[in-house]
Amino acid sequence: MRRTLLSLMLVLLALAPAGAVFAELPPLIDRELFFGDPEFSGAQISPDGQSISFIKPYKGVRNIWVKAREAAFESARPVTADEQPVFGYFWSQDSRYLLYVQDKGGNEDFHVYAVDPKAKAEKETGVPPARDLTPLENVRAAIYAVPEKTPDTIIVGLNDREPRYHDVYKVSISTGKRELMVENTQNVGFWIFDRDGNLRLAFRQKEDGGNEILRVEGEKLVPIYDVTYLEDVTPVGFTVDQKKVYIETNKGDGVDLSRLMLLDPATGKTEFVESDPEKQVDFGGAAFSDATDELIATFYVGDRTRIYPKNAETKRDLDRIRKNLPDGEIRISSTSEDGRYWIVGLSRDVDPGSAYLYDRKAGKFDLLYRSRPDLPSEHLAEMQAIRYKARDGMEIPAYLTLPRGVPAKNLPLVLHPHGGPWARDTWGYDSYAQYLANRGYAVLQPNFRSSSGYGKKFLNSGNKEWGIGAMQHDLTDGVKYLIKEGIADAKRVCIFGGSYGGYATLAGVTYTPDLYACGIPYVAPSNLITLIESFPAYWRPWLKGSWYLRVGDPEVEADRADLIARSPLFKVDQIKVPLLVVHGANDPRVKQAESDQIVVALREKKKAVEYINAPDEGHGFRSPDNRMALAVAMERFLAKHLGGRAQPDVPETLARHLSGITVDIASVKLPGKEDEALLAAASTGPLPAADGSKIAPVSMDYSTTLAMGGRNIDFKVNRAIEAAEVDGRKCWRIVDTAETPMGTQTDVYAVDAATLAPVQREVNGMGTLQLTYSPGSIKGEMGQSGQTMGIAQDLQAPVMADGPGLEVALAALPLAEGYTTTLRYFEPLSQKVRPVKLTVTGKATLEVAGGSFPTLVVEIAPLDGDEAGRGTIHVMASSPHHVVKSEVKLPAMMGGGTRVTELAARAKR
Repeated sequence: MRRTLLSLMLVLLALAPAGAVFAELPPLIDRELFFGDPEFSGAQISPDGQSISFIKPYKGVRNIWVKAREAAFESARPVTADEQPVFGYFWSQDSRYLLYVQDKGGNEDFHVYAVDPKAKAEKETGVPPARDLTPLENVRAAIYAVPEKTPDTIIVGLNDREPRYHDVYKVSISTGKRELMVENTQNVGFWIFDRDGNLRLAFRQKEDGGNEILRVEGEKLVPIYDVTYLEDVTPVGFTVDQKKVYIETNKGDGVDLSRLMLLDPATGKTEFVESDPEKQVDFGGAAFSDATDELIATFYVGDRTRIYPKNAETKRDLDRIRKNLPDGEIRISSTSEDGRYWIVGLSRDVDPGSAYLYDRKAGKFDLLYRSRPDLPSEHLAEMQAIRYKARDGMEIPAYLTLPRGVPAKNLPLVLHPHGGPWARDTWGYDSYAQYLANRGYAVLQPNFRSSSGYGKKFLNSGNKEWGIGAMQHDLTDGVKYLIKEGIADAKRVCIFGGSYGGYATLAGVTYTPDLYACGIPYVAPSNLITLIESFPAYWRPWLKGSWYLRVGDPEVEADRADLIARSPLFKVDQIKVPLLVVHGANDPRVKQAESDQIVVALREKKKAVEYINAPDEGHGFRSPDNRMALAVAMERFLAKHLGGRAQPDVPETLARHLSGITVDIASVKLPGKEDEALLAAASTGPLPAADGSKIAPVSMDYSTTLAMGGRNIDFKVNRAIEAAEVDGRKCWRIVDTAETPMGTQTDVYAVDAATLAPVQREVNGMGTLQLTYSPGSIKGEMGQSGQTMGIAQDLQAPVMADGPGLEVALAALPLAEGYTTTLRYFEPLSQKVRPVKLTVTGKATLEVAGGSFPTLVVEIAPLDGDEAGRGTIHVMASSPHHVVKSEVKLPAMMGGGTRVTELAARAKR
């Protein structure tokens, strides 16, 4: 139950540590007010102006709510009941549907869901049913357009045929029917549609790493504008008549700051529109009228956001907003189609966000909500823009947040570099900055070189400057500047950052070990080579013009040596200070192995390290429970090493949760020399001999549960094994028929009758797969929604079957307690040969729906560093050793959950 603000403040004041400095600080604010879910966020008005939607917790999770425009907030009702937070959503053009995006456990394979807010609520969930409009596993949907003239249609990209590129589909919101518009066979990065849903332009990376815009002429793409890899171009929006398109670009040797231009798609000619009047920063963005489609304002993000209206009406609106609302950063988050109603978002350094309904006709403003109404703004700290000089004279813009109520002298400091690194910090509310300032720390957030928004010279000056170069020097020089000014205590400095900021944290404590007292690397790369080599397939088109040129290419010998020199993992001896390492197990960008390997290296060197790893998170923590647990760990860690304040009371449930995601560093294991030898043997050595004569015709029913991202998907599988012939070759045919919520899928595997070596495989249902095996190669194709991709894999050595074929092969091995072997199989999803170790670890008697069985316990351990596929399989103790129960870890791209299968029935055929 939420305490009242007054009682909360009294309790926290009583608990605050004694001491003159702490006594001058404002009251200690409960961590939940910073890291618990906001009470409200994401307000939008429907295009017809009749409804207001917003995000609010429902059953403890952030979901979408809707109310009538004039109704009280108390009358709102939830319309989604997702088990993980909903972050992005929008209205259909006709106001009939709300559409939102969701992934599984942080794997970033986003699907698009639709819900009718007026539909009857389901009894089980209390909300209307939501439909997945892109129900394809291991596919990431990209929303390209929501056409005005066809409100029941959205246009999406799906990378089901080719993971690197998205084909274009029209999708009916009401029926979910998909219609292929364009098969992306020309390596297009993304597609640009006009307001009517007409495909007009394509955006593609060139072979030299630059980018180009192309005009779409049927199946033909005509280049009309291009930039080098050191330049940028971004489409912004079409003109009123849709004949020209606004672009942001910094093309040209004499151009530094990006500017707004008009591009004529018919001719490729451009004309200048505007650039920053103060000549400080890149073009920031544009606003267009929903009523007239005209450009009504542009903005630029310097120390603060500057807005420039383009007509008298918009100037009047901005003047009204500034007169009637507090000073802060203004954002028009949505408008009604007729332009009468605006949702105006306002945020400040001491206000995480408020939303107002602005009636432009009446000139009236109504406060809809404050996102965190219990957060006491009067006790929060101001964020100020500062500048300091780097050692080479480069001016570095930054933001400094100083704890309220105490002199800015000899303060403990937390340096907080942003992620990206091709991003930037901005003025406004920052939960970590405010949380840390409330605990007594100064917080510095530099926009070091390579940060975006300050021109291409500033951005490109960070190329190949990671870790031991100018990018890291900019952070070091910021700390030294605050020490020189007397603001920071040189003996009490911590560095904390996520993603690139996490890498910078490791680099800071490694390459400038005397500067910091501690570090908190969050989803941090520790080895730049393994980081780059682990990127998902759909990133690869962009690597040439981004990572390879700006960071390095591991395939180039000189670059590889440089990447090793810039990787903290190889310089662990230089680290002197304690680290709190934080990661999400399902991170698809920076794999968990990046943190595992630095933790093990530190442990082996007897250096102080703590480790938090959330099994249900990806690239950064989303769950409020995980965010709160991290906040507890951070404030304790910082209080211990820098001497700031920490909230002493930790609810029992939160303490248990923190304990559950805190890793015993002694338990973290990496491949060793023995594993390397096993890997070599498993990759090319002889396969274990399976005796096909032990197999007999049989039918088995299994119940299966996929646990992914907090969701369980239950379905049933029938496995039939029967004798067959393939091209005159005697085989066992294994037919798995799965009845899933998405439909029926069959997986037919033919394996050699004597050796159980794979011969053919065919999958049909939600996707298709056809493979033909030989000792030296695998050929075939895989597809979805009628689109196919060829597979041609040369093999160093023969492989065993995977999936149901592998389980039947296991049934024919000479399994017994103590038995161990290595094997390998081809995984079609990743198109990799995966080596694994198999060990029989013991016996057990297992009760399942299909009966009671004496079993052997078989452990499957991948040897390639990817935990997907690791599991425990209980097989029948007597031959053939068919599966009784299995629990196997799923890939990160599927949410990093588990698949649990149990035998439900068995009958001889």
